[in-house]
Amino acid sequence: MADTAIPAQNAPETLDESLKASLIKPSRGPMKILICSSELEPFAKTGGLADVTAALCKRLARAGHEVKLFLPKFKSVYQTGVRGKMSSDSLEIAFNGSSLPLRWEIYRDKANGFEVVFVVNDDLFHRESMYQDPQTGLDYQDNDTRFFFFCRAALEIAKSLDWRPDIIHANDWQSALVVSLHKTCYADDPFFQNTRSLLTIHNAAYQGVFDKTSLAKLGDWAANQETARAMTHRGKMNFLKSAIHYADIVNTVSERYAVEIQSSPEYGFGLEGALRQRNADLFGALNGVDYEIWDPAVDTLIPYQYSVNDISGKSKNKLSLQRELKLTEDTRPPMIGMISRLTEQKGIDLFLEIAEDILSLDVQMVALGEGGREYVASLRELEKQFPNNFRALIGFDNRMAHTIEAASDMYLMPSRYEPCGLNQLYSLRYGTAPIVRETGGLADTISEYDPATGEGIGFVFKNYSSDELLEAMCRG
Repeated sequence: MADTAIPAQNAPETLDESLKASLIKPSRGPMKILICSSELEPFAKTGGLADVTAALCKRLARAGHEVKLFLPKFKSVYQTGVRGKMSSDSLEIAFNGSSLPLRWEIYRDKANGFEVVFVVNDDLFHRESMYQDPQTGLDYQDNDTRFFFFCRAALEIAKSLDWRPDIIHANDWQSALVVSLHKTCYADDPFFQNTRSLLTIHNAAYQGVFDKTSLAKLGDWAANQETARAMTHRGKMNFLKSAIHYADIVNTVSERYAVEIQSSPEYGFGLEGALRQRNADLFGALNGVDYEIWDPAVDTLIPYQYSVNDISGKSKNKLSLQRELKLTEDTRPPMIGMISRLTEQKGIDLFLEIAEDILSLDVQMVALGEGGREYVASLRELEKQFPNNFRALIGFDNRMAHTIEAASDMYLMPSRYEPCGLNQLYSLRYGTAPIVRETGGLADTISEYDPATGEGIGFVFKNYSSDELLEAMCRG
């Protein structure tokens, strides 16, 4: 793949200047920013989107902007015990010839200065899982209804509150239609006359693809030929593609990934053509990290805090984790951490090809994650085969995620593709050397360590090859 195939507007300095001018230090003063996301730490989380959304809201609010984050009130929100102020109004959202009731709650995050607007419809959102039926492992069949409702609700609530956003920011396919609705259904609405829109693609593989009949459910506004063409792809309704077409600006979460998703079906997953058409308006902005949460000097989730000035706590964390997981207690063998969704994207299959070779060495390894049943079974088998130096922790445990970062000497991230990645950034803060594949945000953030010069901050392999991964792990 030749990076030179994409023009230079993806250069970091271009985006940095744009952000400083329009978001961080706006010349025209504070803005009202409506952010739609299906995930927000600590209320609803399946991956890094929740962390990034929370950090962005906090950063923008502290820069003086007025931020409202719209989030479906999933079951996980109820489980936190947090309750916002319930709206006195009750609205209805027209859908498929009928209507669905809408209420909302507003929760003020006083510590960080922004508001969370919970979109309430328990029939749609109060379910065991956010996106998939845990009984079948498949997406809910009415996800088109659920997330169309969410997007339409955000715009209707803003109007009900008489809160005119300067910016509408959609994140991934679940909130993509808020951008499409803004430019179609609400195109002639004077309330949004001065509003502009941004779509952030956190992962182009997930697009919100539904049968074309879904388009007919949305109402007359989606029936005209031009709108239908913009909102469909390969004979299917495609939420993400519609927002790529309609958003004023599109960005993704690293410089390299912005190039990759335009260059090849391997990364664009069929939308590379639509993305190339928006090349002049498409930028890469590397994800950031909230160091008020991810910093071993202040991390309250790890047994022993430490810093660059005193790293003695790191070895203590290692011994503590070994003791907790009943591994051999010894600081000498390198410990490798891995915290990941167990999917092909994350390179789990690549690791499994060489796992026995690695675990036969004088190392220890702890893997935390959930996902494909075949991967879970393989990790469980490795645990039986190497009881003294390997543990597979199935599920997600936030405390354990922090502890693994603090205890590990190296962190494994062999992704097939990686829009940005956060754990390699967390690892750098925790003094844990990343082992990564040269792709997406991993390529943008991790450079190969050179023992001759002392330069470099990790261990990098180029091709999606188990032999190259093994070699990189041995270099580590």
